[in-house]
Amino acid sequence: MRNSFVGVIVGLTAVLAFPLVAGAQNAPPQPKQGNDARSPWKFYPTDRAVGDGGPAPKRDLSGTWAGPGSGSGIVNPGGRGGVQPLLTPLGQQLMSQNKSLGKFSPAGTNDPHVRYCDPFGFPQNMTNEIRVMTIATTPNRIFILLQYMDLWREIWMDGRALPTNVGAATPGALDPKYNGYSVGHWEDDNTLVVDTTGLDDATWVNAAGYPHSIEAHVQERFTRMDHNDLKVTLTMDDPTIYTKPFSVGTELFRWVPNQQLDDFTCIPSQVQEYIQQMGDPAGSDPNAAPQRR
Repeated sequence: MRNSFVGVIVGLTAVLAFPLVAGAQNAPPQPKQGNDARSPWKFYPTDRAVGDGGPAPKRDLSGTWAGPGSGSGIVNPGGRGGVQPLLTPLGQQLMSQNKSLGKFSPAGTNDPHVRYCDPFGFPQNMTNEIRVMTIATTPNRIFILLQYMDLWREIWMDGRALPTNVGAATPGALDPKYNGYSVGHWEDDNTLVVDTTGLDDATWVNAAGYPHSIEAHVQERFTRMDHNDLKVTLTMDDPTIYTKPFSVGTELFRWVPNQQLDDFTCIPSQVQEYIQQMGDPAGSDPNAAPQRR
């Protein structure tokens, strides 16, 4: 059953068929009998990996991972939105135009995702509504499939350099993209470093409304600590908007026992109905205490 995004708004306001892993890890879960039967097609957040699962396989992040928003009890390590980056004058001007849901409510926000289901874009889609993700590996790319919004990212592992002319007014220049352009390399046997640039500047860095430019450079570090635990840290460098690089956040993930990814998306028609019937009539109070995310 498809989940409604309306529940997400209310909650925020109130408070490739790629082989994933080889051998036994690919074995389908055996359904239990009687009332405890489990469908191999469904993600069960209460079915959780036990312990560390042993050592991490070398240079392999493949698999399905539950994040802090999955309902699986993943611990939030902190740092999400805790540090306010220092803005340049242009950054301050752009930031003043963005009205977040947490401060302005559904009636007053101009967050394009909250009001219209526009894509979060990267890096926000790796920190906001981060529920479950699947990482799949091919010979020259790594794909990240995110449960929320049913989207995918691609990370090139063939040694290519990041593009330098994204958004330029020259023939053959690349267009900015919601997820930008990403390349990756292994720092060691357990840490994948991903660099991304060419981001669409219509998107926000996070739900608080921090802006970014097309020239923004985001670095992710995926560290597989053991078989069952994965840590992702994100750092942004955008001299046009910020005075120095800053941490976007850190997310922890746990191995999903049956390796199932669920469906959870923002449905524009339902969001518009909610905004028209409940959000806008409720009005906006920008002086109210910020809502819990």
